[in-house]
Amino acid sequence: MQINKLLQTVVSQNASDLILTVAAKPMLRLNGRLVALQTKVLEPDDTVALMRSITSERCQQELQEVGSTDFGFSYGEQARFRVAVFKQRGYTGIVLRLIPNKLLSFSEIGLSDDIQRLLWRPRGLVLVTGPTGSGKTTTLATMIDYINMNRDTHIITVEDPIEYFHSHKRSVVTQRELGVDVPSFAEGLRRALRQNPDVILVGEMRDLETMETAISAAETGHLVFATLHTNSAETTINRIVDAFPPQQQEQVRVQLSSNLIAVICQALIPDVTGHKRVAAFEIMMRTDAISNLIRQQKVYQIQSEIQTGMKHGMILLDDSLAKLFHAGRISREEAMNRCRNIEEMAQKLAAPPRVGPGDVAEAGSAAAAPKAGRPQVMIGPAAAAAAAAAKRSPEKK
Repeated sequence: MQINKLLQTVVSQNASDLILTVAAKPMLRLNGRLVALQTKVLEPDDTVALMRSITSERCQQELQEVGSTDFGFSYGEQARFRVAVFKQRGYTGIVLRLIPNKLLSFSEIGLSDDIQRLLWRPRGLVLVTGPTGSGKTTTLATMIDYINMNRDTHIITVEDPIEYFHSHKRSVVTQRELGVDVPSFAEGLRRALRQNPDVILVGEMRDLETMETAISAAETGHLVFATLHTNSAETTINRIVDAFPPQQQEQVRVQLSSNLIAVICQALIPDVTGHKRVAAFEIMMRTDAISNLIRQQKVYQIQSEIQTGMKHGMILLDDSLAKLFHAGRISREEAMNRCRNIEEMAQKLAAPPRVGPGDVAEAGSAAAAPKAGRPQVMIGPAAAAAAAAAKRSPEKK
C-alpha cells in the first residue's frame, strides 16, 4: 500500500483526517463521520512501512523513545498534513490531518468585522478555544494573515507543528516549531520577548509557565494569540485562573480583567446536506462590565453580559446555533445536540429568528421579501426613513 495514493484520496475527497491502524481498513473522516476505504485491512508491516515513508529519522527516534511523535508533512504542492504517529498495543498507528492550503476569509469562516477590528489593537490577549478539530488553527491563521497583509509588524509564532506557512507581506513572520526550532511553548514564548515582536502566537497554552508568560507578554505591550481546549468564555477564564496557585489567582484575575481582549469559542457542525461543516461561535468581548465580573470572581454572570452585548459583537453559542438553524444551515437535531441549555434552545428554535447587527437579508431571498397579510416591522434607520416618508405623503381623501 502506497502513502501517496492514500493522501491523494484524502485530498480528492476533501476529508479532514486519515486514520491508519492495524487490523482495520484505512479510515477517512468526512464531515465529522468515519468512512472506511474499500481496500485491504492493514497489517503491522503496512503501518510501519507507511510511517517510515513520511517520518524523519529524528521523529522515528522520538517514537521509539517516548511512544509518539508529531510533525508537519507536505504532500508536494497539493496539500500539507499534520501527522501524529504513535504506538498502540505494541503496533504503529498514524493519524494525518489535512491542512487546507488556502487561507480562508473571515466571511468564509463565519466571523464578523468586529473580529477584524480587534486585530488593530496594539496589545492584549485574544483566545481562540474549542475541542480538537474545531478549526482553531484555521481561525488563527486567518487572523495572522490579515495582520500580515495590513500592518507592518514582526509576528512570531510558536507552533506544534507548523501547519500554515506564512510568507512575508507587510509584516515579517517568524515561525518556530516545537522539537525543531524550540523545545517547548514556554521556552519559545520566553525567547520571543527578546526578539522584538509586535504580535505573538502561541499554538497552545498547555502549562502554567506558558499561561503566565502569555499574560505578561500581553501586559507589556504585545498582541498575543493563544488557544485552549475549552468550550465557553466562562470555562476559559476559570481554566486559566485555576491553573495558578491560590496565592496568585487574585493577581491573575486583575491581569485578565485588564488585558484579555476577546474569547472566541468555536465548534464545527455538519450542515443539512451532510457534505460540509459550518462553524458556530461563542464570542466574548471585554467590556467594563465584564472586566468587573472577572475581578470580582463573578465569572458565572458573564453569559448574561454576552447575551446583552450584541452591539459589541458578542454572541452565545446557543444563539449562534439558533441563527444557523433559522438560516437553514444546520438541522434541529444538530442544534439540540450541541446546545448548552436544552429547554431554552427548544424555545429559540421555535421562535422567529432575532434580528441583530449585521443580519441583513440577501436581495431576492425569502427573508427579504415581505409576506402577504403580515405587517412588516422595521427597525432603526429603516423605521425612521419610513416615518419621514409617511409625513411627506399627501393623505388620501
